[in-house]
Order: sequence, then structure tokens, then C-alpha cells
Amino acid sequence: MSKLIAYARVSTKMQQTDRQEVDLLAAGVRRDDLYVDHGVSGALASRPQFDRALDALHPGDTLVVTTLDRLGRSTVNMLALPEDLRTRGAELRVLNLGGLNVDTSTPMGQMVFTVMAALAQMELDIKKERVNDSITKRRAAGKDLGGREQSFTDSQIQKAYKLIDSGESVASVARDMKMSRSTLYRRFEKLGLNSAVS
Repeated sequence: MSKLIAYARVSTKMQQTDRQEVDLLAAGVRRDDLYVDHGVSGALASRPQFDRALDALHPGDTLVVTTLDRLGRSTVNMLALPEDLRTRGAELRVLNLGGLNVDTSTPMGQMVFTVMAALAQMELDIKKERVNDSITKRRAAGKDLGGREQSFTDSQIQKAYKLIDSGESVASVARDMKMSRSTLYRRFEKLGLNSAVS
């Protein structure tokens, strides 16, 4: 007898899968057939509970997820999945794919899944492009890129300044301290040491 095998995932331990689980159970999945990964990135091809869900599939079964992004972030992996399921004799059902309930057992479902997977990858690539563009612009403007500032004491910064003042290059001192030259200059400026260093 064919079964519905469900998979739910959240990327961080702080997030909850309650809503996904409610939707999957409402779709007819038994709780025993529900596999959940907590704090696992969708970028990973292998995820512990996802792998268990795939192993639980038998011919005639259907893997059910609430949305496409629960399966992963890589178009290559997502597009390979329906073929992997086909070799197992199983199908894929996405409860909400652009407002549609998509079942890859139908030709229309296969086409919609392929298009949506490509669009999901394109959206991810555009986000990465925007982030990289923002970093490039902030860097060019000499702005802080955020992140954790190294915890160097004022005394260490003063010693670095003395090294440069005695002939060491700013680049080599910054490299040794594992910080950028602009960060080092900012620290000098905060201590009023920027006049003699160029």
C-alpha cells in the first residue's frame, strides 16, 4: 500500500517546524512518517532526516513537503530529486508551489517543479549578487562592513603604529594583525595617531 512520507526542515535551532507539521499532517501524512531536520541548511545535499525520509520511500510512495525551499537551495540537487524519486518508484508532492499543489506524477507537475526550481535558484543568485554589490560599494566608500571587530587593545594598536613609524609597511603590519589596512587606519584615527602614517 502506498504511503505519504513527509519532510520538514528549518535552518536554525531557534526556528520551529510546527506550521509545516500541521500542514503535512492535514495533507494526510501519518506522524510516524514525518521526518524533521532542525538547524540544517538547505544548501547541504545530505541532511540526516531528509536521507532517512528518502530511505523510507517504497515504490508507489510519495515524498511530501510544504514548500520547495524545504527541499534545498541548489537547483542541481532539486532537479535531480524527481529523477532519484522516479528510480525508487516514488513521486514528489509540494503542497504550496507558487500557490499550486504540485505532484510530479503528472506531466504538468513535472514541468512546474522544474520551472520553479530554476526560479528559486535564480532568486538565490540575485540575492548573492546584491550582497556582493553592496559589499563592493561599501568597501569602495570606505565604510564599515560589519562583522566582529578584532579585540586589539589600544596598546597593541600603538605598538603597530610604532612598527610602521619605524619603517614597517602598513600592509605587512595589517596582515600580521589579520585586519585590513582601512581598519588599522581607523583604529589609528581613534587614537589620534594618523598624522605620520600614510
